[in-house]
Amino acid sequence: MKLSVIIPAFNEAKRIASCLQHLSSALRANARSDLESEIIVVDNNSTDATAEIARNFGARVLFEPINQIARARNAGASAATGDWFLFVDADTHVRAGTLAEMLTLLETNTCIGGGTVLRYDKPDLVARCFLFLSNPVVRWLKLTPGCFIFCRGDVFRALGGFNVEMFAGEDADFGWRLRRWSRAHRLSMRILSACPPVTSLRKVELYGWKELLVLIARWVLFPRRTARDKSRLRVFYDGRR
Repeated sequence: MKLSVIIPAFNEAKRIASCLQHLSSALRANARSDLESEIIVVDNNSTDATAEIARNFGARVLFEPINQIARARNAGASAATGDWFLFVDADTHVRAGTLAEMLTLLETNTCIGGGTVLRYDKPDLVARCFLFLSNPVVRWLKLTPGCFIFCRGDVFRALGGFNVEMFAGEDADFGWRLRRWSRAHRLSMRILSACPPVTSLRKVELYGWKELLVLIARWVLFPRRTARDKSRLRVFYDGRR
């Protein structure tokens, strides 16, 4: 089995090294003779040293000129050579236990992909309340936060990858289609919960909870319009990190 880890990265010079360090450590902790891996970082038209730092860590670096996370994820998948794809965000720390839980599922031959519940690096009171309310929903609806999505390579291609009409929310959209595919083929999609990866709260630090909650409300009320309007999504695309 070969695992291709794909990391979309836009101006991630501050965090990509830590992401790759944790990922490499988790892969070493789960090393075995029948498991190969590759790490692909997709530089999504960064203006900082993201690509250089990733190369120095031994990652394979690709360039996607159109600044859109769905396109960056798809570019990495197109170049991947693994049987399984794992999409990880550049501000996320994958733990050894996260990979171990995922690899155990892959060995069953009935799981075709899935995601994980969330865990934040520096949760304040609002973040803890948000996780308390949202993680049960993630498990119940089988939502797939973009910080950690895994999928069988052939299934990813059958689904057509991430929707490039969406500038955000492409992770949830992909998870919804993955769930439908798994049901149609009488296979399973799973959400990891025993040892979730740790992702950052930098958007809260940069923009505050008020702006983020307004964006979430807009998403709930006008999901299609919001996901396709890049001008409304500065928290993802204004380059601040």
